[in-house]
Amino acid sequence: MKRLLIVLAAMCLMLASCTKAKTDYEGEIKPITPGESGFKEAVSIKEAGYEISILTENGAFYKGYNELKINVVNAQSKKKFKAAEVSLLPISTDAKGSKFSGPHLYNLKFNESDESYSGYAVFPEVSANQFNWKIYLKINEAAKIVKVNKEIKVQEQTNKNLNMTSFIGNDYEQYWIALISPRNPKVGENDIVAGIYKYNKPNTAIAAEFPDETQFSFSEAKDYVLQLDPRMPEPSMGNHSSPNNKDLIQGDDGLYHGVVNYTMTGNWTLNFIMQNQVGKILKGTIVPTTFTPGVEGVKSELHIDILF
Repeated sequence: MKRLLIVLAAMCLMLASCTKAKTDYEGEIKPITPGESGFKEAVSIKEAGYEISILTENGAFYKGYNELKINVVNAQSKKKFKAAEVSLLPISTDAKGSKFSGPHLYNLKFNESDESYSGYAVFPEVSANQFNWKIYLKINEAAKIVKVNKEIKVQEQTNKNLNMTSFIGNDYEQYWIALISPRNPKVGENDIVAGIYKYNKPNTAIAAEFPDETQFSFSEAKDYVLQLDPRMPEPSMGNHSSPNNKDLIQGDDGLYHGVVNYTMTGNWTLNFIMQNQVGKILKGTIVPTTFTPGVEGVKSELHIDILF
């Protein structure tokens, strides 16, 4: 009995060392959690007879997934209108002049309800001395095509629940996983949503003209499975997991939906194994199930760290 009491006391001390008394997780993320104030104008463009407004959550562009709303207004009539096609292409230029992009919806969707266009962009890097981001818009209206562009600033994503990762799969294709929800997790089961995207390799390495959208083309990964194993990797937590998690599968909206169960606040790692349509593993490794207090937890080769 005496030995059992000693073991229980040691476990209580271990748990106490990783509670909110040690790190105020809610206080750390609450002031910097985006998504609470809705869409605001992030950038405006007045050119070629148009007044274009790009709206984002909180009026800023963040590293990772960004939902976009675009208003196109005739500068003379001051009225919104429906063009035959509005396309969007975000491009970054690094210090050496090399250009790259991130997953995005090229042909924007028109919303009849408010006559706006909607889409998304995943920015893999923040704006800095070596990365300069521009958004290129093309408006196809009847017999004319108008092209405009605007430099933007991409900020670091301070909400770690919206982190992202990119990798080369075992099929030698390039993929991105961007977390979209939950923005504000709770202790217990949370619906988790992520976008999974694939780079479409161009048929030719030479662009017809800049910007050539075929050189910066991405698509949603279709009918994959993202196996989920959430763990608390800190040595004091022993890399323990939680019950009732559900793997992420693709929904009708093209995004991937699952369930993640957080048993307490703190540092968590979302360990993944990604499989294609025929069950082939494209990336990810199994995480050991042993409980190892005092030892930093093993992570899958495909993972995203979060904090809440």
